[in-house]
Amino acid sequence: MKLSSLYLKLTPPQILASGFAMIILVGTILLKLPISNKTGHPFPFIDALFTATSAMCVTGLSVVDIKTQFSTFGQIIILILVQLGGIGFMTMATWFAIMWRKRISLRDRLVLKESMNHSNIEGIVRLLVRVILFSITIEGTAAVVFAWRWSFEMPLGQAIYFGIFHAVSIFNNAGFDLFGGYQSLNHEVDDIIFNIISMILIILGGIGFIVMSDLIEYRKTRKLSLHSKVVLSASGVLILLGAVVIFVFEYTNSLTLGPLGGGGKTLASFFQSVSLRSAGTSTLDIASLREGTQFFMVVLMFIGAAPGSTGGGIKITTFTILIGAIIAMIRGKDDVILFRHRLPKDNIYKAITITLMALALVVVSTMILSTTQDHQFLMILFETTSAFGTVGLSMGLTPDLTLSGKILIILLMFIGRIGALTLAYALQPKSKKELYRHPEGKIIIG
Repeated sequence: MKLSSLYLKLTPPQILASGFAMIILVGTILLKLPISNKTGHPFPFIDALFTATSAMCVTGLSVVDIKTQFSTFGQIIILILVQLGGIGFMTMATWFAIMWRKRISLRDRLVLKESMNHSNIEGIVRLLVRVILFSITIEGTAAVVFAWRWSFEMPLGQAIYFGIFHAVSIFNNAGFDLFGGYQSLNHEVDDIIFNIISMILIILGGIGFIVMSDLIEYRKTRKLSLHSKVVLSASGVLILLGAVVIFVFEYTNSLTLGPLGGGGKTLASFFQSVSLRSAGTSTLDIASLREGTQFFMVVLMFIGAAPGSTGGGIKITTFTILIGAIIAMIRGKDDVILFRHRLPKDNIYKAITITLMALALVVVSTMILSTTQDHQFLMILFETTSAFGTVGLSMGLTPDLTLSGKILIILLMFIGRIGALTLAYALQPKSKKELYRHPEGKIIIG
């Protein structure tokens, strides 16, 4: 069967899931090549698969030290996977089609709509062009700033390379770094320039390209869509709440915020809070945080970033709809109202479905890992949620994972990136229209 005919038979969710899987497989093969590794030893297939999945799903969890394990070629492969996973392989493929003046079919537009979590196909190609331009501009600007900053500490060529790698990794919320030692970017904890630029990158990558497009158009339209209002307001509240909780809980912790001054404490608190949106980059030792802080981080990682962004989780809009539904129920209202707009029932049902599926996935995975891994429960729960939310923060469990643990985390990262509901749509047989409806019944709730 030709690829073109197979492409026509697949549904958009199936194309999205299979496309991600195929690119991960290609990345795995490339990372296993001798040219990709520094050690000279054969790189285990499961570790190559784990790294490729983590890169393509923009997670950042790694069973090996990226700096010491991979050569420059291997690191570039990881960076390409991060870029493809962040903006979407269909986005990149369509961009090349546009460059070659190829016609974008209706099916291509439907797949793009699915991959970018857009509500309809109207204007999807125009949005795609903006996605590419946004990415190039933002990553390029950040790379220049990072290269200038690190040129005082390392040779200029290395500084430029580091600047490009970390700009792409941080903007796409991937969490990979080249400093080694599984320390992430702890040495930059009080660097104002690095922290501010990184937080801007994470926030822009986490709010999504739809919101960024809305913000660019605001000067002309003088209005924002309901989606953008919800994402921006909810993101702001969660970032502020996270920073306050981390600041209060870790203020006297001698292993985290304790040694820092007032400004350093505030900067570090905001950075970790922003990173929890799905970035996976940290300037504090996550394992040294107090258990209360770690558990609070689990909650924020589970919520994740915005739809159509480079992040994972149940998505911040899903969380906001659930909160709106709870408030409406408590007040005895029939409708969920956000910014003077009534939400359709389908949105509420979808939000509940996504949350329950994600919760079940995290709970079951945590139970399995608790049986197969000899580590503390909170460490396992943290790792599981980080993988599902494609966050990439770790308390140190990842390098110690057994074979079964690696396989489970790989599945979690994959499901977390494409979405549990999208995967369910991809796996289900073709639905048939029901010819009848069952009689309505009532059960007692509460």
